[in-house]
Amino acid sequence: MLSDRNKILIETIKRLLRRGALTNLRKIVNKTHAADLSNVFRSLSFYNQLKLFDMIEDVEKKGILLSELDEDNAVELIEAIKLEDVVEVLEQMPADDAADLIGTLSEDKSSAILERMKKEGSQEVEDLLTYDDDTAGGIMVPDFIALKEDTTARGAIKSLQKEHLDVEMPFYLYVVDEYGKLVGVSSLRQLVVVPPDKPLKQFMETNVFSVQTNMDQEEVAKIVARYDILAVPVVDDNNRLVGIVTVDDVIDIFRREATEDILKMAGVGGEEFIETKTILGSSRIRLPWLFASCIGGIVAFYIIGHFEESLSNLVYLAAFIPVIMGMGGNIGTQSSTIVVRGLATGRLNVRDIWPVVFKELAVGLILGLVYGLLLGTVAQLTYSTYALAIAVGFAVLSSMSIAALIGSLVPMSFAKINVDPAVATGPFVTTAIDIISVFFYFQIATFLLGI
Repeated sequence: MLSDRNKILIETIKRLLRRGALTNLRKIVNKTHAADLSNVFRSLSFYNQLKLFDMIEDVEKKGILLSELDEDNAVELIEAIKLEDVVEVLEQMPADDAADLIGTLSEDKSSAILERMKKEGSQEVEDLLTYDDDTAGGIMVPDFIALKEDTTARGAIKSLQKEHLDVEMPFYLYVVDEYGKLVGVSSLRQLVVVPPDKPLKQFMETNVFSVQTNMDQEEVAKIVARYDILAVPVVDDNNRLVGIVTVDDVIDIFRREATEDILKMAGVGGEEFIETKTILGSSRIRLPWLFASCIGGIVAFYIIGHFEESLSNLVYLAAFIPVIMGMGGNIGTQSSTIVVRGLATGRLNVRDIWPVVFKELAVGLILGLVYGLLLGTVAQLTYSTYALAIAVGFAVLSSMSIAALIGSLVPMSFAKINVDPAVATGPFVTTAIDIISVFFYFQIATFLLGI
């Protein structure tokens, strides 16, 4: 939800655009942070976006704005801007952000940009483009501070003052040997409290947390979060230091991964609103996921049809179908959400599959007992039939306990065979629970009521 400050900013800019008050508009645009401008851009037409973008005087600010915008929106703006202006903006951006943007462009456009960029900058970007987008190599920053083991504290400080003024993350100094292999790390604090003539190898931390270039970005983010570090070094297969992943990139990773997981759990594949916005594209993404719900509905239809005679004799049995299916579906979704999120954040491990499943089953049994008694009491007070009350109570108990079991077991099983557990939620879990709930309800009711 937008804050009141952002709402006021959006309304002010829209009003100035309608009035054509370009002088005041220019002042506001250049005083506003790029992150706040990105929120404004999302509510403007493309024509007005381009107008505001041209008003920004600071080239670096333009780069920040492009990196904050949605992928489609950023690409659209880049395509509309003169090539030399695009190159100027990208040259001022961190290499990893520039690589992300260039990687979304057409091959002709990206080639033209790389040809015009300064040789050093274009080489860094091209190197980053060789890695997969969702790996440590694809998100790393190639600008870092790397010093030799025998460099003194005084020499390191001088190097910071002269050679590393533009480094994005100056809080860590990485120590490498003569072959460029990572051997240690020192913080700025360590650097200023030791004697000036003390070499790095005598006070550096040798137990360095590092990641390889091919490690998945989500695993990288977990490492940064677990050890509370501002950056993690990235090494190649020979342990040579090639870049660092900073905490700002980790925040973006967690945000993207959480969004994808939520979309997958809702049954839209994790790509909608991220890679496509067209009606046909959204329909194509949702179609296979909803097919599972459709099949489940057909199975439930045949189950209910099988017990048609029971329903015709006791019509009030149908009154409790929605609440039994609903209670099972809710607790199944709760269990699967807890498990999927626990796996995503590293709080749960696939090795803990049975303790997790048994815990959720126990929770389902307790909640099923409570709500089974409650709904059984409602059935007794409404229809004055003990058999129906017991049938409803046991149906709720079985539905909720089995739903908790399925909701935890399925995503844990998926994770164990290296399948994204988020796909186990949504239509798959709820559909299975609906079928089981209806089946057990009618089986119990048929047995107890002697139909």
